[in-house]
Amino acid sequence: MTKEESHARDKQYVRAWAEAGAFLEAERRARVRRVDTAEALERLSTLFDSALWLHRPAESSGLVEQQAIFAKARR
Repeated sequence: MTKEESHARDKQYVRAWAEAGAFLEAERRARVRRVDTAEALERLSTLFDSALWLHRPAESSGLVEQQAIFAKARR
C-alpha cells in the first residue's frame, strides 16, 4: 500500500467515524428525551441509599489533618 493509499484510507476511516458519531449522538439525545425523570430519580435514590448503607462515609475527609500539616509547613 502506498503512502497516498494509506492516507486516503485513513481519511475514509475518519469520515466514517464522524458519521457514526453524529448518528450515535442523535440516538443518545433521543434516549435522554424518552427518560421519565421522576422514575429515574426514584431508582437512583434507592441505589444511593443502598450505597450509603453499604459504604458508610468516613468520619473525617482528612481536610482538618491536611490543614494542620500546611500550618506546620508555614511555620
